[in-house]
Amino acid sequence: MHLPFRKALAPSILAILAVGLPGCASYGVKNPSGVPVTEMRADERGFVAGTGIESQDLVAVTDKMSRSILAIPQIANAQGTPRIVLDPVNNETRFPINKDMFLDRIRIALNTKARGKVLFLARGHMAVLEHERELKQSGQVTSTTNPNVVEFKGADYFLTGKLEGLTTRTAQGTSDYILYSFELIDARTSDIVWEDSAEIKKQGLDDASYR
Repeated sequence: MHLPFRKALAPSILAILAVGLPGCASYGVKNPSGVPVTEMRADERGFVAGTGIESQDLVAVTDKMSRSILAIPQIANAQGTPRIVLDPVNNETRFPINKDMFLDRIRIALNTKARGKVLFLARGHMAVLEHERELKQSGQVTSTTNPNVVEFKGADYFLTGKLEGLTTRTAQGTSDYILYSFELIDARTSDIVWEDSAEIKKQGLDDASYR
């Protein structure tokens, strides 16, 4: 092959590769042109979206629940500091999400924005806590704050919730309705002293994959 012909052919090959390679990678996420990754706020709806539970829904729902809990008389006018235990959320939607994120975010919001109004008991760490208590009671270790207090506190309330979904699929697309409901239960009487909910409905042409 003559050298001039090779030089003329090289740009053509590069042009074909430049067009062809993006087409091969089109199965991935499509960010705006020239932007490999876009950083967004957690409460912002992005350009990669589906009809299911997304970060902006999580933020909106948990912020609403945190404000609602603080407004009830049992918390706002409590004598002393009520103690709350988190009871796992029941996910009855079709989306296999990490449901614990809802209660985690409510707990974090109350602990950071309403310090002293409520306290959460770390029941998820009972095995470690019990072992530490046994060490203190046996005198093997001592407490640096108050060596005489080694008892666990009981719960005043249990905070739990449920995620329920309703899905419709037609040739026109997919529609998902999700009801987020939460309740605060009196640990002594089993009374539901507070409950609140949020509902979100989305429709779209394409369904997304959630993990």
